[in-house]
Amino acid sequence: MNYKAGVAETFNRVAATYDRSGVEFFTPMGRRLVELVAPPTGGRVLDIGCGRGACLFPAADSVGPNGEVVGIDIAPRMVHEARKEANRIELNNVELLVMDAESPQFAPATFDVITGSFSLIFLPDSFGALTKFRRLLAPGGRLGFTSPVFNHDDFPFLPPIFAEIITDEILRHVPDEWHPHRLIERYYGWLVDHDKLVSTLAATGFSNVTSYDEPVPMVTKSGHDWVSWSYTQGMRLLWNNLPAEQQRRLRTSIIEKLDSRRSADGLITLDMPVRYVIADA
Repeated sequence: MNYKAGVAETFNRVAATYDRSGVEFFTPMGRRLVELVAPPTGGRVLDIGCGRGACLFPAADSVGPNGEVVGIDIAPRMVHEARKEANRIELNNVELLVMDAESPQFAPATFDVITGSFSLIFLPDSFGALTKFRRLLAPGGRLGFTSPVFNHDDFPFLPPIFAEIITDEILRHVPDEWHPHRLIERYYGWLVDHDKLVSTLAATGFSNVTSYDEPVPMVTKSGHDWVSWSYTQGMRLLWNNLPAEQQRRLRTSIIEKLDSRRSADGLITLDMPVRYVIADA
């Protein structure tokens, strides 16, 4: 199975519970991204890797009934779930399509805003994709996306607290290509350093690049709920490559660690550093 087919299959498997399994994270992050990129009333928005609609639905509210938001995702079941939700809440300004974000099938200058929350990081040819996104934007258009704040020593997609849990002993059982520094070299190198981020976007035709590193509160009721949720997002890269016994040990360590952080209201809150990037076409 090739990389993209694997990504699609993974998200197909988790579509029914994605972002609906007891952890708040993607929805507040998507809402904040839309707030920063500020789609105009009556405008057209393309949401890349729309998932269950974390950006899609706030963008639809922002552009209003005379605007339009198109969500694309490589996983058909994600599109199916988002479409069901759009129908349920009677949003008539939303269109959902199964589509590879690296091969967007739209005419040039179609959109005023393009968003992508934790989705550009899954594109093998991010440079080529950004070049195509630039062509899809009308004059004065904007690109807005989010990514983790990558650290060469930490496993991607995890709050800093996990640095002491994802030990070298755990990583010893993971194939070398899935170690944090290898993942960053392979997919995320252009996102690590602000100057590299700016130069990459400039090379693909964007200007006035700004980035904001902000913590998104990740709220869950229990360590068990968090572990179940983690199988539906980026940490699955770690779970899928750990032997069963190491998975069991890691699950136990995480659950114990998180449950020890429960506050008086019974909830567990972790601050997840997120990078918001906004650029002009």
